[in-house]
Amino acid sequence: MNLRIRDLREDQDLKQKQIAEYLLCDQSLYSKYERGERELPLRLAVKLAEYYGVSMDYLLGLTDVRTPYPRKGKKR
Repeated sequence: MNLRIRDLREDQDLKQKQIAEYLLCDQSLYSKYERGERELPLRLAVKLAEYYGVSMDYLLGLTDVRTPYPRKGKKR
């Protein structure tokens, strides 16, 4: 799986430790996500897509279009 989480982090000049703190995990675990040694849980992928303002498809390398999809409105 071609995750773009390293590129997105580096594009914003962020350290792994900063993103790990946002995700509530330690830096060594986050490093394994970036290197592909551990699978990134879906809930964390969603948090990262929201943090960076990109679509899940972009985050997972399924498209080159960064723009997230419009959020679904809540029904009353």
